Amino acid sequence: MPALRFASLTRLFDPVVGIGTRERDFKRRVLREAALRPGERVLDLGCGTGTLALMARKTEPEIEIVGLDADPEILRTARSKADAANAPIQLIQGMSTELPFQDGEFDVVLSTLFFHHLRDEDKHATAVEIARVLKPEGRVAVGDLGRPQDPVMRVTAALTVQLLDGRTTTQLNVDGGLPGVFESAGFGAVAVADRMRTPAGTLEILTARR
Repeated sequence: MPALRFASLTRLFDPVVGIGTRERDFKRRVLREAALRPGERVLDLGCGTGTLALMARKTEPEIEIVGLDADPEILRTARSKADAANAPIQLIQGMSTELPFQDGEFDVVLSTLFFHHLRDEDKHATAVEIARVLKPEGRVAVGDLGRPQDPVMRVTAALTVQLLDGRTTTQLNVDGGLPGVFESAGFGAVAVADRMRTPAGTLEILTARR
């Protein structure tokens, strides 16, 4: 599925996400929790237009970062942004439920605003795949739609992300079920490390360790 559900909206992805999710602040918080270190190999899962991958490279220039997304159109935008920034980011088309990587390839897996696009069974399959491609003690930092802090945030999520993407894929997030997905995949130290209010509803940053 295209990032904004309809292919015709892909060109609007960056401005919509930038305004609707307080994107820079949100992704900075994800990277703070990831605590990237020099020499680490990092996967940005559901990388979209590459904003998080580029921010990660700027935060820690000595990482090796790979971005994966299923949408070839949005990957073309990511490639243009990476080329313009002269940033060595490897971009791969693939599915999160069948990651095209060997076991234990990555030190860290990042993901932002991706899991709420997946059906519940694919959320679980993706978490299992993340565990497979992480090294022992590998880390996860996931930022996504979460449980609303109050009725205002609940209505906001219903009228924005849930209206656009549908309740079938988003309800588990809104119910606060994403940490349980990672626990069931065998992750430890699963925690909601941060939460923030946005025009798209409550966003949570989940951390875990293989």
